[in-house]
Amino acid sequence: MKNIAALVISSFLVLHFMACNEIDPVIKETGLTNEDVVQGLKSALTVGTDTSVIILSSTGGYQNDSLVKILLPEEADMIVTNITKIPGGNLLVDNTIKAINRSAEDAAIEAKPIFIMAIQNITIQDGFEILNGSNDAATVYLKTNTWKGLKDAFLPKINTSLNKKLIGNVSAESAYSSLINTYNAASLNGLLFPEVKTNSLTDYTTKKALDGLFLKVSDEEMEIRTLASHRVNDILKKVFGN
Repeated sequence: MKNIAALVISSFLVLHFMACNEIDPVIKETGLTNEDVVQGLKSALTVGTDTSVIILSSTGGYQNDSLVKILLPEEADMIVTNITKIPGGNLLVDNTIKAINRSAEDAAIEAKPIFIMAIQNITIQDGFEILNGSNDAATVYLKTNTWKGLKDAFLPKINTSLNKKLIGNVSAESAYSSLINTYNAASLNGLLFPEVKTNSLTDYTTKKALDGLFLKVSDEEMEIRTLASHRVNDILKKVFGN
């Protein structure tokens, strides 16, 4: 047992020494310490996620941004194609899309505590890999470590929001159901146009909401890495200025 324990300890020390040898040249070249890098990455992710959550959780955060705006599910493409043939169809589509996006905006605030926990867990090795990675390396790290937690947090919130009367006196789910029912009725139950069978929005909206959230975080990371004006504190200037 002692020999096995000694071997494990020796292996750990060798790996630790190798890791240090990989990091030391970076420290010498940039003048940054391990603590600088980790603190800088944590600050960048905190700034980026805070900004993204604030933007997307505001009214119109998704709806008014063409890059993250959530449109109808692919299964509803046939509705949009034939909508001019249904009286009042365009208004139904517009109201449904607006309600879907408002539901995503309503859920976005749930991301903040989950992001904070993942950011706090960044290690020295994580820090240097992210710093020397691509312009979205921090976002990729965050997505890998938060997607499941975010989905679990967003799903019930979005489900509740989709059934909440957010636009006038209509919820997204009821607007979508009304849209589907009106379309199917106008199609004479599939005689004129193919029927739409599925009218649930929760899973679809959750995925689209998270995709949009990480797109925003990625944009914020890119700006911090490439634009000095977005390095809003001393540690960001020190780390990303190098």
